Amino acid sequence: MYAMTYQGPGAKSWTEHPDPELRAPTDAIVRVDAVTICGTDLHILAGDVPEVPAGTVLGHEAVGTVVRHGSACTGLEIGDRVLISCITACGTCRFCREARYGQCLGGGGWQLGHRIDGTQAEFVRVPFADMSTHRVPPDLTGQQALMMADILPTGFEIGVLAGEVRPDDVVVIVGAGPIGAAAVMTARLYSPRRIVVVDVTDNRLAAARRVGADTVINSAQEDPRAIVDALTDGLGADVTIEAVGVPETFELAVDLVRPGGHVANIGVHGAPATLHLEKIWIRDLTITTGLVDTRTTPALLSLTQRGKLDPAALVTHEFTMDAFDLAYEVFANPHESGALKVVIARD
Repeated sequence: MYAMTYQGPGAKSWTEHPDPELRAPTDAIVRVDAVTICGTDLHILAGDVPEVPAGTVLGHEAVGTVVRHGSACTGLEIGDRVLISCITACGTCRFCREARYGQCLGGGGWQLGHRIDGTQAEFVRVPFADMSTHRVPPDLTGQQALMMADILPTGFEIGVLAGEVRPDDVVVIVGAGPIGAAAVMTARLYSPRRIVVVDVTDNRLAAARRVGADTVINSAQEDPRAIVDALTDGLGADVTIEAVGVPETFELAVDLVRPGGHVANIGVHGAPATLHLEKIWIRDLTITTGLVDTRTTPALLSLTQRGKLDPAALVTHEFTMDAFDLAYEVFANPHESGALKVVIARD
């Protein structure tokens, strides 16, 4: 088969790669029908995730068709159309029993495209497949389902739920990339008073408006603190969500929140960020971090089926697998391309 493999910092290759094989009775082999690229893949390519060895197939999000499965997979049948979750879960360890699947002790967690070969390939081996896949309802498109492999549950769980967004809150999301847009979409489920999005790219801010942001701020041209103060009588936001992963955006998220507020950090950081405890200890802040558990995926699938969400609105570009390199180029240069989320399909 062909696959997109990591070849060390700054290097990747769409090349021939051995077909995956069943290694455990809980495994499934899935033909990848549609896959996407995540900002985390760019972090890996930048060398920010050093535990990923050269030769690893990238990617942790896909929709596909089950072609083989092990004898212990009782919930899957050959030919099932499934969503492959970015998180795999053994289902029996202490953390899985708490639905904290991202911290799985039994060989799960973030494995695909990290510690084992991932989804940016023609076929992928999915460990613990009963727990780590979801049947795609027939009335959902592949694009809708694909957005729920990672970014929608991540924006929801690590941003909206961890930040405890409540009705009438002012929510500020720093970063208008795919995760920030997913946080906008899912924050709206809680009827906040206003959703404010901060970024430096006008086309991404326009996309944030399309998916539900009330106010957008280009921080290269405007002062976010002054605008948020004007919207909140000088208090600051009830909740800020950091969705970039660089020190400056984390510090901005802390600066924009009110006393007693929540800062929910989603971004994957490749460098240390300063926590100014000498300034914020007195402000009663709650700061959360986390890896997505994907425990909300069934609910998000249901909300999409009922028309409460349309994750496909996050897709801006489509490619076929023979244009994988171009898809990476477009996704990695949103200032020029306007890319939010790209889809690479088998056909």
